[in-house]
Amino acid sequence: MTPNEVKAALGSGLLSFPVTAFTADLKFDEEAYTAHIDWLDGFGAAALFAPGGTGELFSLTPEETAHVTKVAKAHAGKTPILGGAAYGTAMAVEMAKAAEKAGADGILLLPPYLMFAEQEGLVAHVKAVCDAVGIGVVVYNRDNILLTADSLQRLVDSCPNLIGFKDGHGEVDRVIEITTKLQDRLVYIGGMPTHELYAQAYFSAGVTTYSSAVFNFVPELAQKFYSALRAGDKATTDQILKDFFFPLVALRNRKKGYAVSIIKAGVEALGRKAGPVRPPLTSLTGEEMDQLKAIIAKVTKTA
Repeated sequence: MTPNEVKAALGSGLLSFPVTAFTADLKFDEEAYTAHIDWLDGFGAAALFAPGGTGELFSLTPEETAHVTKVAKAHAGKTPILGGAAYGTAMAVEMAKAAEKAGADGILLLPPYLMFAEQEGLVAHVKAVCDAVGIGVVVYNRDNILLTADSLQRLVDSCPNLIGFKDGHGEVDRVIEITTKLQDRLVYIGGMPTHELYAQAYFSAGVTTYSSAVFNFVPELAQKFYSALRAGDKATTDQILKDFFFPLVALRNRKKGYAVSIIKAGVEALGRKAGPVRPPLTSLTGEEMDQLKAIIAKVTKTA
């Protein structure tokens, strides 16, 4: 796919990022992963980030990241796959090239490791990755890569394959400035943890799509919420927030790292295989798993 084709696909519907399945001894479980991708492919995601943050890219080696991307692409049908790149600039460039070689349709550029930097350095970082590949690149704005509207303008002027801006920082006034100044040059994606809680505010700011983690285990409900949001059906979105997202987030907020752990647990709660999270993350306790199953059961009866 060309960068513009990927950009159009990203803006056309709900997005998600599959969990990366592991065996009990924390090795990549390719069989379980392909079964999960095959299953998700039937629920109409506009594109998948594989692996992304919920896919535990930060716990994978660069070689594993490329392999996961290749497997996802082989089993996703016509659904576009965006591979992940992260860490320092040199490694991010290598990971982006490996994802392109593995068949990825685009790159999600996650934050660099550890260091906070000035805008000049961040621009150079993003440009290096864009220059290294021919496929489209989406920059993930969060943690230690918070780009200004002026920095993004410089990047789009010099990087024709920079196609998207995904925000996981939550500074809506910054997002409004960016969407207002850059207009349709980029596709704008919501990327807050459990973004459905923020979707209405972002929708008003010009961010009309987002990546849904819960799509991993309640894909029909995720699509129902997204469709209601786009239709302005506040009664439906409010009901789903009250029945599902608010109790889910209360459980998620019990421990650090549960934004990922609870999604894997949700897949397991359905009787599907996802396996444990890799350290330093921790898995839900048995009691928390029972609570999660009760939350899921309440909405899957009516989704």
